Amino acid sequence: MRKTFKLSHAKIKVPRLVEAIKFEVKKYLKRERGKALPANADFWDFDCRYGVDQASSEVIHVSAINTYISRAESEQRESFYLEILAKPGHRRKRPRPEQGHREEPALAGDEVKTQDAAGIDGT
Repeated sequence: MRKTFKLSHAKIKVPRLVEAIKFEVKKYLKRERGKALPANADFWDFDCRYGVDQASSEVIHVSAINTYISRAESEQRESFYLEILAKPGHRRKRPRPEQGHREEPALAGDEVKTQDAAGIDGT
């Protein structure tokens, strides 16, 4: 989806336009996620861009789309550009910490202070 959305209409108020735009984006994402995945893909990922126009658009995360749409409303923009392109995603394994290696607390003195405050040290 590559589209420039207008936030002005003769009969429809801006808050209703914003709701309609958010719904259209949500419907598009749901439709794309429902498509069959390629054999080597784990999920559908999305490349998203937002800006005043296509030339000045910047990369955003898919979870921030509604925030940027609301920001356009609060800034009282006439229009904004939104691009959402689906691509196959691949999960990556997280690196596991070495076994037997235990991380030390960042501030070891905090534990002593909490014990002192509780009166455990006998004072």
